[in-house]
Amino acid sequence: MKRIRNILLITAIASCCNADKLQIHLPREITIQNDIPNLGQVAIIRGDELLASRAEKVTLGRISSPGQKITVDRPTVLSRLASSGIPASQVTLTGAENLTISQQHQAVRGEEFVEKALTFLQNNPLNPSICQYTPTRMPQDLILSEISEDIRFSCSFVNSSTANPVQVAVAVLSGDKELATREVSFLLKYDHRRVAAQVDIPRGAILSSENIKVENFVSNYPEPADWTAPYGLAAKRLLPANSIITASMVGPVKPPVILKRNQAVLIKIDRGGLTVTAIGKALQDGTLGEYIKVQNTASQRIIMAKVNEDGSVEPVF
Repeated sequence: MKRIRNILLITAIASCCNADKLQIHLPREITIQNDIPNLGQVAIIRGDELLASRAEKVTLGRISSPGQKITVDRPTVLSRLASSGIPASQVTLTGAENLTISQQHQAVRGEEFVEKALTFLQNNPLNPSICQYTPTRMPQDLILSEISEDIRFSCSFVNSSTANPVQVAVAVLSGDKELATREVSFLLKYDHRRVAAQVDIPRGAILSSENIKVENFVSNYPEPADWTAPYGLAAKRLLPANSIITASMVGPVKPPVILKRNQAVLIKIDRGGLTVTAIGKALQDGTLGEYIKVQNTASQRIIMAKVNEDGSVEPVF
């Protein structure tokens, strides 16, 4: 009987001692609303009411930005309690070895900004020939410290030209307040046409549907508004089969040469029924209507003269 009384006495003393100690249970993870977590927000505290009240107010650091997580281990908890006058001998910790704390927040992902910007571009095309939009990089996620059900987006062009890349500003709104803006850049691709030689085209040959073809391709730049196939123009040089023909490779068909350099030519002046002629020498090739240098054979004088249709030239005074 005496032994039983001793056991009950020891149990009662232990219970009294435990009543003076704190039992703190730490979860593995927890999310809070404010940015300065205290022990009362993140842990379950039992024990002496006075000690528990003091322990609840012990802070565990600061969350510097929404979306950030801080990790607190057991030694840190004991150290913070000791700084508040609660020694480790009066604390029993249970639960996780490390506690991860995050602040309640709302996130707008970078993918959502790209999606909003892309929809805006497709609904407001800068050029009807645009066929591809490729984002150059993913914008950063936007972390909002306050949760709102009234989140809206407003898009606008940063630059409205069709030059690459094009930029779209995506503003995040809540009520009448603009919370933040992200810029999204896109590389544009355009449907384009070009001309290729179907066969070897010699220099001076006239381009037609028989020797050239029009191809469709995708370009980084829009097609010029005045683009036309170069039918009726002449090749300035040999254009090999399957080569791409650019504007610098073709030109207008040159009129035939009427006078050759060093060719004898009739210098003729018609004035009111009076015709004066002389013999000269062409100092350069000449086409119809072209002004060339001509040397008077008799006087050796060099004059400028216009080439006539009949091969004669008319001096310019």
